[in-house]
Amino acid sequence: MIPADAFYAGLFKVAAAAAGFLTDSSGRVLLVKPGYRDHWGWPGGHVDEGESPEAACGRELAEELGLTRPVGRLLVVQWVPPLDDRPIPLVHFLFDCGTFEDGTGVVLQEDELDDYGFFTAEQAVSLMPAYLVARLTAAQRARATGETVYLPAAVAE
Repeated sequence: MIPADAFYAGLFKVAAAAAGFLTDSSGRVLLVKPGYRDHWGWPGGHVDEGESPEAACGRELAEELGLTRPVGRLLVVQWVPPLDDRPIPLVHFLFDCGTFEDGTGVVLQEDELDDYGFFTAEQAVSLMPAYLVARLTAAQRARATGETVYLPAAVAE
């Protein structure tokens, strides 16, 4: 029998990340512009050791936007294969964090984020890579239908 520490040390590595799907009263999605990458995305980040994805989502909303929001149901899970700037695959959890007034109370984490705004899916096409636009439209569908959507690697390629 293989000892547990040896078995787990030899397993394939995967990063986990979580983010919040927030909209304004007209249904536009809150996106943030990190200072460390060229495209926009959701407020969120990597899941810390010992942390659940929903706890990571709530923590990241507080850190990045100064918002304490209830983390609702899981809308989208997306498997993203390794990318040029991330050599290991990522599993991303996108949670419904509700609707709130157009940016009221947002305080940006200045050392990490350059900007935020509310966008339609059509506007997001020019701001995000195609796999993130697929996540956005899947989240809109999931919120409207009550389902949870899984997006496979093929969507990210």
